[in-house]
Amino acid sequence: MILIRHGQSEFNVLFAKTRMDPGIRDPKLTDLGRKQITAGAAYIKAHHGDRVKRIITSPYTRTLQSAEILSEILNLPIMIDPNVGEQAYFTCDIGTPCTMLRMQWPTLDFLNLAEEWWPVSEEEHHVDKRAQTFRSRMALDQAWPETIVVSHWGFIRSLTGHKVPNAAVLQLDPTLPHPSGGKVVSLPEL
Repeated sequence: MILIRHGQSEFNVLFAKTRMDPGIRDPKLTDLGRKQITAGAAYIKAHHGDRVKRIITSPYTRTLQSAEILSEILNLPIMIDPNVGEQAYFTCDIGTPCTMLRMQWPTLDFLNLAEEWWPVSEEEHHVDKRAQTFRSRMALDQAWPETIVVSHWGFIRSLTGHKVPNAAVLQLDPTLPHPSGGKVVSLPEL
């Protein structure tokens, strides 16, 4: 399975400067973030392109935009899964209501997504449980080697133990014990 963290978001830019929550709810990708994901897609295409068959993404705007870029470059379908979403901690971790997401991405299937699908309070340990549950589910899914997962810093850290920058690409064998089995294979050079 391939994991990729979303590209740089508007939140990431301001937080990097101040180390304070800038109060941006469900931020979009920056131009650099789009370039980072494009570079990540090129890496995936060159090294895994013939093996990947689907994209699973978190429903946050920054991951949906990242998944959209990956989908266009790799010609893959996108599946929405709120379980691979970010750990609730900052304002950026408040999502966009499902009805609004459906209007922005009318071709994606949001049918099983609740109107308010994001965690409603800080969830330091719940993200670990979500990561373990997702890992177990994927270990039973025969298509795990063909899957790209577009996710977030906190979820990827909980899933693999790695703290990665925007658009980092990792390989993960979900059949290995949690949280091991993850290997960083590409870092953005932009």
